[in-house]
Amino acid sequence: MNQIIGVIGLGNMGRNMAATLVNKAISVIGYDLSEAAREQSIKQGINVVQNLSDLAKQCSVIILSLPKAEHVEAVCLNENGLVTLLPSGTTIIDTTTSVPETSQKVAKKLAEHDIAFLDAPVSGGPAGAAAGTMSMVIGGDVTTYNAVLPILEAMSSTRVHVGGVGAGNVAKIANNMLAAAHLITTSEALTLAEKAGVDPEKVLEAINVGSGRSGASQAMFPTWVMNKAYNSGFTMGLMRKDVGLAHDLAQQLNLDLPMAAQTAKLWDESRATLVDSDDFCCIAKCTNPTLFG
Repeated sequence: MNQIIGVIGLGNMGRNMAATLVNKAISVIGYDLSEAAREQSIKQGINVVQNLSDLAKQCSVIILSLPKAEHVEAVCLNENGLVTLLPSGTTIIDTTTSVPETSQKVAKKLAEHDIAFLDAPVSGGPAGAAAGTMSMVIGGDVTTYNAVLPILEAMSSTRVHVGGVGAGNVAKIANNMLAAAHLITTSEALTLAEKAGVDPEKVLEAINVGSGRSGASQAMFPTWVMNKAYNSGFTMGLMRKDVGLAHDLAQQLNLDLPMAAQTAKLWDESRATLVDSDDFCCIAKCTNPTLFG
């Protein structure tokens, strides 16, 4: 692969995605506003530049890994954003958990300059980004998707092209709504077992061979909750944001989704005891601080 790949946003996810590409002998240039993020990226073998312009003039594919939709819009469409810096024929792959209306707005404006855009949010956390085992749900033109597929394959183990621009965002919002709910329902199920006098570790094992299993029961609880490690690399603040996106989308569509609404309520109420910087798996403590605290 002779292309040079740019990665904008060198936090836990973006930095590890960039490092994965570097480890597969792919040329990568990274950029982040944070000096600390840039320094950490250099330690991981990533070539870092000091401004967007230096990155834009060298890269044919740009990967975005940013906190929120508004950051995507700003980086792409601001006066000195990518829309003014990138040559025609460039492709942007946005791995941010964004919203469909932002992706569609950005894609439309970029298309006027012959710049392609895919929304491609990811699951798997920093560990998955570092190992190249993330899953990606992708929205956008299928021809563009196929053109950058070798890059996506180098970053991830599973990819699903969902539909047009914004479809990847919707799929990710739906997924994270379920993940947020499953963390709570799994903690409630194990609390039920404990109070009934049955070993919750054994019940978790039973759930994981039964129909009640989920990503929470199979991965999150064994890896970060039962051992009280709480070091997944994904924060309460980020999951609260994602739950809020699901809640907002349901309201925009005038949908009555009582389980989604209750999930959003519980995550919001958790602010009383858990700060945004806490690990997102700490939500289990709200159900049973003795068992999971």
